[in-house]
Amino acid sequence: MISEKATREQLVKHLEDGLAYVSIDSFLDGVPFELIGERPPGLPYSFYEVFFHIAFAQKDILEYISSENYKERNWPVDYWPDSSEPENEEAWEDLKFDYFEDRKKLKDLILDENNDLTKTVLNSDEHSLLREIFLVVEHTAYHTGQLLIIQRLLGVYDN
Repeated sequence: MISEKATREQLVKHLEDGLAYVSIDSFLDGVPFELIGERPPGLPYSFYEVFFHIAFAQKDILEYISSENYKERNWPVDYWPDSSEPENEEAWEDLKFDYFEDRKKLKDLILDENNDLTKTVLNSDEHSLLREIFLVVEHTAYHTGQLLIIQRLLGVYDN
């Protein structure tokens, strides 16, 4: 039988590194800033747009499970940026920083054994912490594949 601690650590591994997909950490900085807003031919989104979407969805789920002031967002408008590129390089760096900070907060929630993974979260009568973490992992994995395709189409894929 696997201990609860080991289960929580495995869940964090999926959140941070993925086990069946490449970690965002390993390639996020591989696309030059000048290219992150470019939409490759045939695709309706840029590297920036997809990463913004991943980060925004993760933040929304984090707030959903932990904030008493959570307000439901307007899908899909709020989950995608208004522009194909960030306002400037500082905004891009801030987005990346916020993404990793929010992921750390999720990790801390998972590893805190006072948080029952099977109980409903703060803003739901039917969704557990485990369900919401799986949602973040699956969503990130799905869009990580898109980021890699965009990176390849931009000609800067090196993995």
